[in-house]
Amino acid sequence: MPGPTPSLEISGSPTEKPVARTNFVNAEYFSVLHIPVAQGRLWSADEVRRGAAFAVVNQTMAKQYWPNGDAIGRQFRFVNMKDEPPYSPMASGGDGWLQIIGIVADARNDGLRNPIKPAFYVPYTLKMRMFTQILVRARVPPLSILRDIRAELVRVDREQQVMRVRDLHGWITNLQEYAQQQLVARLFGIFSILALALSAVGLYSVVSYGVATRTSEFGIRMALGARARDVVRMVLSGTFLNIGAGVLAGVLLCVAFDKVSSRWVTESSRDPLILAGVTALLLAVAAIACLAPARRAASIDPIDAVRHQ
Repeated sequence: MPGPTPSLEISGSPTEKPVARTNFVNAEYFSVLHIPVAQGRLWSADEVRRGAAFAVVNQTMAKQYWPNGDAIGRQFRFVNMKDEPPYSPMASGGDGWLQIIGIVADARNDGLRNPIKPAFYVPYTLKMRMFTQILVRARVPPLSILRDIRAELVRVDREQQVMRVRDLHGWITNLQEYAQQQLVARLFGIFSILALALSAVGLYSVVSYGVATRTSEFGIRMALGARARDVVRMVLSGTFLNIGAGVLAGVLLCVAFDKVSSRWVTESSRDPLILAGVTALLLAVAAIACLAPARRAASIDPIDAVRHQ
């Protein structure tokens, strides 16, 4: 579970007062919340049981304090970690240096609108606490198995109390910040679909008109020996040249618009996967829009074309 932000000391770092969020968790914490391991490893079951002095950091902390990409193997420690039995006992060596053994992907740990803060994770057994949180991932509605969860806790410890049970998904979706982000995302999605539809209709109309005005040209070419596939290739190559220029301009404008859109949405438009997906979708729409005019151009009868001239 997240803990208070303690004073840290990073070995070999010039930073006087490094700041990072502390999380006392189990190794299964990351799989439950779908946080992938980017580099290194997590703790083993034995390391968790004995409260091993190993830590896992998020990508933001790794980049901020070890920009050269050598975070794994580095060490840091709590400045004021104390053993406080019986309510908050500390494992042996908990106040010593912690070695980084892994880097996990960033998770939004300061709201949806704020930048991700540096954070690290240590085994929850490193310093036991009076209150803790248990995360349960279920294939059924979580609250429907609450009685079974309580029974398992009682089986482990009859004196254990369970308080403040919440459905994580419901709790997040009911936050005002989440609702605002969801509304903005839906509006952006609707406008994007409308823009895509208008682009497809406009592209189809322009290409169709361009092919119609070149009816005589295509007929003469076919009368001189050009084949249908040559006409299709000519139509597609000319069209996709213009489309490629338009897509390139759109990508550049999208990147330039990134700073403006960040005021309303948290995801960056510079994500290469998003840009690649949108580009592929636009090219697919363009191909569909070009297919019918190109096939119609290839089916022109040379005699009809000359008569049309």
